[in-house]
Amino acid sequence: MPKIVDHEQYRKELLMKCFDLFAQKGYAAITMREIAQGLSVSTGTLYHYFPSKEALFFQLIEELTQQDILNFLAGARDAKALPERIEALMNFATKNEDYFFKQTLLMFDFYQQQERTEILKNPSIKKASKDTKQALTEYLEIEDKALVNFVYCFLNGLISARMFEGDAISYREQSELLAKMLTAYLNTQAQAGSENGKNK
Repeated sequence: MPKIVDHEQYRKELLMKCFDLFAQKGYAAITMREIAQGLSVSTGTLYHYFPSKEALFFQLIEELTQQDILNFLAGARDAKALPERIEALMNFATKNEDYFFKQTLLMFDFYQQQERTEILKNPSIKKASKDTKQALTEYLEIEDKALVNFVYCFLNGLISARMFEGDAISYREQSELLAKMLTAYLNTQAQAGSENGKNK
């Protein structure tokens, strides 16, 4: 009896194994032949699932984003207060720091090979960003888009800073500061809304 292959599951398995290969050599240096060798599949099999290195990379971005969100939510405790939810985010970053370093460096390498206008309009990159911000919105229970963008930029900046400064920048300290800043900002916004309501 012929073996039944779940092609979608197999495609995802290939994608997740590709990350380390890309991270080791960089987007620009690695070839589809080298990726196939690293995955122990034929180049024909690889091209069957991914028509080009670029297509493979874009699918990888989307898959990594979904897996990161699922992994975070699976490990995050059911925190009620905002400081606890921020602490959970920081704990996830701490636990997976090396992975996020690789991810950041890989994206920088990819960026160098592209026109910025192409990156800005790329649907896979847009989707990854949108999905991450939506997950932050829901987990932190913050509807203010500008504030969610701030947290998104803060986390990316923190990862980049830790790459170069290491433990000189503390996740715990940054977590506490971010929690205080957001709490104070949200309280101010709530007070302003309440006063505006009274003045009507």
